[in-house]
Amino acid sequence: MTTTRLQHRRDLIAVLLAKEFKVRYKNTFLGYAWSLVHPLLFAGVFVLVFSKLMRDVGNIRVPYAIFLITALFPWQWFTNSVNASNFFFLGNASLIKKVKFPRVTLVFTAVLSDLIHFMISIPVIAAFMVYYHVWPKTGLDPVNLPSVHWLWQLPILVLVQFMLTHGMATIVATANLFFRDLERLTSILMLLWFYLTPVIYPTTLWGEENQWALYVNPMASLIESWRAVFLYGEMPWLLLGTAAAFAVAVFLAGVLLYRKLEWRFAEIV
Repeated sequence: MTTTRLQHRRDLIAVLLAKEFKVRYKNTFLGYAWSLVHPLLFAGVFVLVFSKLMRDVGNIRVPYAIFLITALFPWQWFTNSVNASNFFFLGNASLIKKVKFPRVTLVFTAVLSDLIHFMISIPVIAAFMVYYHVWPKTGLDPVNLPSVHWLWQLPILVLVQFMLTHGMATIVATANLFFRDLERLTSILMLLWFYLTPVIYPTTLWGEENQWALYVNPMASLIESWRAVFLYGEMPWLLLGTAAAFAVAVFLAGVLLYRKLEWRFAEIV
């Protein structure tokens, strides 16, 4: 890709990203705060309903609130992007018909927008960690003081989840142009996926004999990785490797499907 084309691509992403933020929060009172309010309210309900149950039967070693939000915020990024992906191409029909540009940029920009919202939530997670006195410690410190040595692991998790999310969103956005029932199926499947992923409960509830499920559900691997890094500062590299393998496979599947069907976009939308 030439320097000029690269600059054009960056400019296009910047314009689409600004449009995404403007449209999403147009005429709203709380604006960007909605990206935090929604998952926090969601988390509040789960804390009220499941806190005692999870403490009694889940053998959770940390307060349930911090256990929950360290998984819920990453999940919200994933599910928001995938659910919205049905409209990444359909919602930009006029642009696709009139302007020639890489249409997959629409997917990239939308997923990037949700990533930015997730990044905004990380200080909130940190605030919960401070409030509940749950902070990764360093084994090198003789008094075992809180450490930030684990922060370098966060970009790795972001990259893996971005690839997985982008791949899923590209598949759904492309397929929905040809199978409009997918719009309704996506929300149902994402709800089922949520309960099959250890977001609101620990994997101990699965039992030792079912721990293999962590390695066939890429979001389960990622959620456990996010939680391990935030709470203990230790990356479960085997789980992350499993999630990364799925992420690469899904990303490539999305690219292949998009390239195979892109030539029909203008006539379908």
